[in-house]
Amino acid sequence: MVHELSQHNSILNQFIAEIRDVEVQKDTMRFRKNMERISEIMAYEMSKTMHFSNHVVSTPLGSKNVPQINEQIVVASILRAGLTMHQGVLNYFDKAENAFISAYREEGHAGEEIKVHVEYLASPDLNGKTLVIVDPMLATGTSLLLALKAMERNGNPKQIHVLSAIASRQAVEKVSKELNGKAEIWIADIDEELNDKSYIVPGLGDAGDLAFGVKL
Repeated sequence: MVHELSQHNSILNQFIAEIRDVEVQKDTMRFRKNMERISEIMAYEMSKTMHFSNHVVSTPLGSKNVPQINEQIVVASILRAGLTMHQGVLNYFDKAENAFISAYREEGHAGEEIKVHVEYLASPDLNGKTLVIVDPMLATGTSLLLALKAMERNGNPKQIHVLSAIASRQAVEKVSKELNGKAEIWIADIDEELNDKSYIVPGLGDAGDLAFGVKL
């Protein structure tokens, strides 16, 4: 199932507007903060679909049955841009375990198929857990799918959630087809176009560069 959160008016749309705005982007700290706030909202919305069980909580004056999440969550980020969303998800799932994976794309000539390389993985056991993988920009979907493939060596999660701030329609359709119902996909906003270099249009540019500085 694909959830496009911008379809409903909320403060989320303000944060989306700011991460896209070329003037606001000049403030790198604000860009990182807005990405964190977007991921917090997405984490909250995602939590509504999770399993809960009642737990008795003692107060100074008595006790109360309170529903609490009954899932072991692993938050996984695709480096380096994924770090902008990682903390936001952890702010809401503070007992979650963590995983990190590197994936980079090899730049080629216009019209050539984009090559993506996965080099590094640090992850706990995933068997029977809920995997929440964050990748701010879902352009072609190739990096995300390769990251999920690489993480299979660490076990089989019982549920997968994909969180992205901006995605292309093409990537959403590709990921949905490849995962074939195995994941819930949460997108803050979807754009309809990819250019000949596989960048999302209008998109927002390179999320990693905007958050952490331009790389060589």
